[in-house]
Amino acid sequence: MNAGPLVLGIESSCDETAVALVRGDRSIVAQRIASQDEAHRPFGGVVPELAARAHAERLTPMVAEVLDAAGIGLAEIDAVAATAGPGLIGGVMIGLVTGKALAFAANKPLIAVNHLEGHALSPRLADAGLQFPYLLLLVSGGHCQLLGVEGVGRYRRLATTIDDAIGEAFDKSAKVLGLGFPGGPALERAALTGNPRRFPLPRPLMGSAEPHFSFAGLKSAVLRAHAAMSAPTAQDIADLAAAFQQAACDCLVDRTARAIAAFPSATALVVAGGVASNMAIRGALSALAGRHGLPFSAPPPWLCTDNGAMIAWAGAERLALGLIDGMDAPARPRWPLDPGAEAVRGAGVKA
Repeated sequence: MNAGPLVLGIESSCDETAVALVRGDRSIVAQRIASQDEAHRPFGGVVPELAARAHAERLTPMVAEVLDAAGIGLAEIDAVAATAGPGLIGGVMIGLVTGKALAFAANKPLIAVNHLEGHALSPRLADAGLQFPYLLLLVSGGHCQLLGVEGVGRYRRLATTIDDAIGEAFDKSAKVLGLGFPGGPALERAALTGNPRRFPLPRPLMGSAEPHFSFAGLKSAVLRAHAAMSAPTAQDIADLAAAFQQAACDCLVDRTARAIAAFPSATALVVAGGVASNMAIRGALSALAGRHGLPFSAPPPWLCTDNGAMIAWAGAERLALGLIDGMDAPARPRWPLDPGAEAVRGAGVKA
């Protein structure tokens, strides 16, 4: 039986160096992910220069490891897919140039993948029954968007953030609370033992007719609440973390409910991106989908964070449609999925 094309995927847009081999039948043949958490922890966030250096050191050996694990040579793959943006431009350039070199050396097609499309299509790697069109909540450290996913390369942006992305708000709130790095998972763990009703934090834009998100005010409210405590205890921190997480969930659910009404052709409600690994958010969105009679789909947590498998799968989806790229494909620090979307007030134009 034909298992479909074998695609090598490379991801290097932020602080994970990742390589994977994925077949068109959704089988993950081999993969490697190298985290840089220890290198960035002393700084409380990702340092672009350190990230780029680590990608340069690790990427080529990791490609060899993945091919060895699969028991194949470079000549046996069918295409190379590499993230071409958006992201930290140093890392993006290293991954894309490596992908170009491999594709050229093996005389294979190159697919320059939009990192956001990797996230947007990753639920279809995990869920073979997920069909277009679906409503996607894409939540990560740099993005918070609601998208109508109508097909490969066909995205209609319904909402975006006018200031901070949800992942950025998680990370910065965690830093204020002294929870360590990476902040999002640390805040989620702290919230497990907290009282989400103790601190009356705001829900920006909740109930508004405007379709977009805003998290800057929520993040600032956490800062003020923390500053008002002279000697916060571990329980104080847990309560404030839980209050932040609940407020963030409420905002996401409210805005997503509005998008469901605006995209009635959706066959499912889908969440993807690094923040989609948060169990409280997944639970709240699953309940929302149930109330609207929609199936709910979310990739497993490891597939939500940056990884090579999602890039390889996006490459496989594009390859099946003949969507390949030339060696002049550029590295892009910004690359919206819906370039024709109307600019919004604030920083939402970034998305």
